[in-house]
Amino acid sequence: MARPIWTGSVAFGLVNVHVALYSAGTEDKTIHFNQFEAGTSDRIRYKRVNERTGDEVKLPDIVRGHKVANGDYVLITDEELEAVEPGRSRTIDITDFIEITEIDPIYYQRAYYLGPQGEGATRPYALLHRAMADSGRAGIATFLMHGKQYLVAIRARADVLALQTMYFPDEVRDPRAEIDNLPTGGEFSDRELAMAKQLIRSMTAKWDPGNYRDTYRERVDDLIARKRRGEEIVMGGRAGR
Repeated sequence: MARPIWTGSVAFGLVNVHVALYSAGTEDKTIHFNQFEAGTSDRIRYKRVNERTGDEVKLPDIVRGHKVANGDYVLITDEELEAVEPGRSRTIDITDFIEITEIDPIYYQRAYYLGPQGEGATRPYALLHRAMADSGRAGIATFLMHGKQYLVAIRARADVLALQTMYFPDEVRDPRAEIDNLPTGGEFSDRELAMAKQLIRSMTAKWDPGNYRDTYRERVDDLIARKRRGEEIVMGGRAGR
């Protein structure tokens, strides 16, 4: 069984449910590569070096710097950061319940599972899950974990409460500040709009994640397997080994 990465309670009003936080099992399966010098089996390594002298700097001698106006930096030590870090929180205090459909998915960051923790937690956990599932609402809260404050949404999935960390509003970029040619409106004929809607209806399906797969990763896996077997690889009419 997986070990929890945080334990505490979910609280709202006079209700307090003891829970444990687990990774949702999401896994980045992107294929990663190491770097080698061409024609050799020598790995490429990176060093922390002084930009001015080119000398390598040991990790204990490195401090953080935050860039401010005019290209200046404010240097911050680990001890100074620790002095302002929030303490660890044992409670996820729900402040609001929001219709799930009102939350723009762009705010979602990373998913976790919340499970009942300890004797006597199963029934209140099940009650909270049922009430949230029936209401179609997500609980919004902030809590502290590993020295960082998180904005989170708690929602009911099929048989578990899921906790989704979220971006704070100032972390989401304004699209109009990033894209200078967004349309500001437009007039469309009834026929144009009807055809577009009809196309959408014709392609509408029920959500089934099993229908989708990473075909590029599959091709890279196949390439690696073929090269491992020593097969000849043809690239653009050229053969390589």
